[in-house]
Amino acid sequence: MSSPDFLFTLLGAGALGAAVLPRVVARRPLSLPLVFLVCGVGLQLSRVPLPGIDPVSDRVWVEHVTEICVLVSLMGAGLALNRPFGRRGWRGTWRQLGITMPLTIAAVGALAWGVLGWPVAAALLLAAVLAPTDPVLASEVRVGAPTDSEHDEDEVRFTLTSEAGLNDGLAFPFVLAAVALAAAGGRVTGGGVAHWALVEVAYKCAVGVCAGLAVGALLGWLFFRAGWRTMRLSEHREGFVAIGATFLAYGVTELAHGYGFLAVFVTACRIRAAERAHGFHTVLHDFVEQVERLLTAALLFLLGVFVAQGGLAALTWLDALVGLLLLWVVRPLAAWAAQLGTPAGPRERLVIAFFGIRGIGSLFYLAHALGHSGFGVAAERLWAVVTFTVLASVVLHGVSATPVISRLDRLRRRRARAGGAGPEPDEDEVAGKRL
Repeated sequence: MSSPDFLFTLLGAGALGAAVLPRVVARRPLSLPLVFLVCGVGLQLSRVPLPGIDPVSDRVWVEHVTEICVLVSLMGAGLALNRPFGRRGWRGTWRQLGITMPLTIAAVGALAWGVLGWPVAAALLLAAVLAPTDPVLASEVRVGAPTDSEHDEDEVRFTLTSEAGLNDGLAFPFVLAAVALAAAGGRVTGGGVAHWALVEVAYKCAVGVCAGLAVGALLGWLFFRAGWRTMRLSEHREGFVAIGATFLAYGVTELAHGYGFLAVFVTACRIRAAERAHGFHTVLHDFVEQVERLLTAALLFLLGVFVAQGGLAALTWLDALVGLLLLWVVRPLAAWAAQLGTPAGPRERLVIAFFGIRGIGSLFYLAHALGHSGFGVAAERLWAVVTFTVLASVVLHGVSATPVISRLDRLRRRRARAGGAGPEPDEDEVAGKRL
């Protein structure tokens, strides 16, 4: 059996599995990423001829493949959201970004510095890399396909989806701060802090938001309102234009030295706002979701192969402890505190706090940062810590997402019926119930 032939067979089987498995694992304590992760580990252990995976030596391709996967997932998240952008309606999201994320970065950085004894730059890098959440790895906690209703998204799914859409971009300033700190030998200066605040935070975030709004407005007009029907793309129902929108928004923003991840999500939200009730949103979302599913399945399979090939060899028990503390203590406590005073009820706040899923975004940020040197910690160890945390998150959240979210859905329906909504309450009535 030649290696190319086997790889074609593996790719075909993987693509078919990505199509079939979501329905197979539906309503079971499993997730598509978890299944592909286990398949990667199993095939490697069965001595099937698989290529060697080394994210240190192959850093560039790891960075770009994970980058594409994150971009596609951000477009999908933005296109799926029905709730209009606003200060009050997105209150839970702002709390996650303004409170949970900084607290998480501070706590993980302190653990890496105090418990692991890492230099400040490496500690900050680990904290920034592990800061973003990634609901793509547990689809049950995301909002579903776009609809024409603005009120059919429950607080848990909406908050986790919108948080992931924005914090993937907002983690970048902290990753770049770690890179700059490493280049400066760990020395912090007033000029360096001012440059970081003005350029890396204020300017690049502003460019990301403004570019996203501009590209989204242009594409919204092109999709739905262009005077020339041939150019009105919603008339042709071609879902692949969502990929064009993704890369256009990202490329334009990066050329202007802004945060492209932020721009892609904002672009998607702006396209969604252009014509909320149009069925073309479903076409775009479904195509993006299919591409995202393929990329996620492939990356999680390769992650499983990497783990089975000894990817965690550099991991120490203290490294693993820090990863577990992030998932079990740091994120839940920070998010619970941040959600006090939001529309979410006590049970919903608990679920939002628990599902701090780490995934593809963390792999991208680490690969990107390791293009620079001077962190004082071996790249193999950094990869081991981040890989272990993602692995633990895939298992923990992949197993728990279906039963937990299903339980919340049943409770909401029960309350809707008790409130006089009838035996079959509609989605707006169910989503509006607080638990």
